[in-house]
Amino acid sequence: MLTILGFAMIATFLVLIMMKKMSPIAALVLIPALFCVFVGKGAHLGDYVIDGVSSLAPTAAMLMFAIVYFGVMIDVGLFDPIVRAILRFCKADPMRIVVGTALLAAIVSLDGDGSTTFMITVSAMYPLYKRLKMSLVVMTGVAAMANGVMNTLPWGGPTARAATALKVDATDIFVPMIPALAVGLLAVVVLAYVLGLRERRRLGTLTLDEALVRETESETVLVGAGSGAKSGAKSGAESGSGTGPGAGTGAASGSDGSDGDAARGAGSDDDFQGLAPNRATLRPKLYWFNALLTVALLTAMIMELLPIPVLFLLGAALALTVNFPHIPDQKARIAAHADNVLNVSGMVFAAAVFTGVLTGTGMVDHMANWLVDTIPDGMGPHMGLVTGLLSLPLTYFMSNDGFYFGVLPVLAEAGQAHGVSTLEIARASIVGQPLHMSSPLVPAVYVLVGMAKVEFGDHTKFVVKWAVLTCLVILAAGILFGII
Repeated sequence: MLTILGFAMIATFLVLIMMKKMSPIAALVLIPALFCVFVGKGAHLGDYVIDGVSSLAPTAAMLMFAIVYFGVMIDVGLFDPIVRAILRFCKADPMRIVVGTALLAAIVSLDGDGSTTFMITVSAMYPLYKRLKMSLVVMTGVAAMANGVMNTLPWGGPTARAATALKVDATDIFVPMIPALAVGLLAVVVLAYVLGLRERRRLGTLTLDEALVRETESETVLVGAGSGAKSGAKSGAESGSGTGPGAGTGAASGSDGSDGDAARGAGSDDDFQGLAPNRATLRPKLYWFNALLTVALLTAMIMELLPIPVLFLLGAALALTVNFPHIPDQKARIAAHADNVLNVSGMVFAAAVFTGVLTGTGMVDHMANWLVDTIPDGMGPHMGLVTGLLSLPLTYFMSNDGFYFGVLPVLAEAGQAHGVSTLEIARASIVGQPLHMSSPLVPAVYVLVGMAKVEFGDHTKFVVKWAVLTCLVILAAGILFGII
C-alpha cells in the first residue's frame, strides 16, 4: 500500500504543477500533508516536516548566501569578460545562443555546484533570450542537462555518494566513465545545436537593430522550441523592470535606459552586451581581488576545508564589505537579490515537507524495494544495464541520498550474486544525473527556473524527454566502450 501511495503522491504532484493547478510551493506542502493523513500517520506530520527541514536547512543556507555572493560578483563585473566572450560568439543568432548556453553551463559546472552554475548561466544568457524572444525553457533545459552531465564530477556529489555507499574509490568510478560522459556532453551540445536551429527557423537570424525593435513589442514566453502557441503573454516593459537576473544591475534589458550604452551604435553586434557595461555597481579596481576571492572560495569548497554553507556565508560577508564598504550600499545589494533568495529558500523548505513525508512514512523504502523485486532473475547478469536504467526514474523521484545510500547497495548485492562487479554498478548509477538535475527534489532547479522566470511545470514538460535521451546516450556509450 505504501508503494502505491508513494507513486500516487509523486504523480499527483507532477500532474498538478504541470497543469498549473497549483504552485510548486503549495503542491510541495499540501500534497504530502494530505497523503500523510491517507497513510494514517497524520499525527506524525510535524515530526516528518521537522526532520525534513533539519536535513535541508544547510542546503537552504548555502543557496541563500550563494545567491548573495554570486549576485554581488555579477554586480561588480567579475563575470563580464566571460559574458562578453560568449556574447561575441553568440551575436544575435539563436542557434549560437543555445549552443553558447550549453558551453557556458558546462564550463561553470566545473565548480561542482548546480546553483552557482545556474545563477551565472542565466544571468549571462537571460537578456539575449528576452530580447530575441527566444524560448526560455530552451535555456533552462539545456543548462540543466549540461550541468547534469558535469554533476558526475567526483566533487559534484553523486560519484562521491556512490563511492561511499559501496566503499570504493571515487576515482575508479569516474575516470573510466570519462569517455561515456564526454559523449553525453557532446550529445547535449548537439541537442543544443538542433534546438538552436529550430529557434533560428522560427525567429530568423537577427541583427542588433531588429533585436532592439523586437524588444519594444509584447513578449511571449514560449513553452518549447517551435511550439509557439503555449505561452504566457507579458508586456515588453516587464523585461526592464529590474526583477530578472541581476536585478538592480541592468542585467535585464528594457525601457528604463539601463541598456542605453549597450544599445548605442546599433548595427554592431559587438555592442549587444547583455549586462549593462556602465552600471554603477561595477568595481573594476577590485576585479582581481574578486577573482582571487572566488577562486579561493571554490578551492576551499572542493577541498572541503569548511562546510559549504559556512564558506558562502563568509564569502558573501567579505565580498559585501570590501566591494560596498558603506552600509546603505550593502543593504541595496542585499535588497536587489532578496527576491531570488526568498523564492529559492522558500521552495527548499517546502520541498523539505515533501521529502520528510516521503522518507518518514516509509514510502521511499517500499518504492525502492518494489522496484528491485520486480527485476527478473534473467536480468541478473545485466545488472549494470538494469542499474543504469533504474537510475533515471529513481534519481528523479527521490533524492540522491535516498538512491545511493538506500537502493544502490541492494542493486550492488544483486549484481555481485550474478558476477557483476561493484564498480560496474557504481558507474551505471551515475547515468541518470542529466535527468536528476530537473527533479522537483533538487533545490538548484528552483534557482534555475526562478531566475529565468519559467514555470517549473513548463520546464518539466520540455526537458524530461531530452534529458532521458541524454541519459540513454551515456548509458549506450558506457556499454559500447565496455565501461558498464
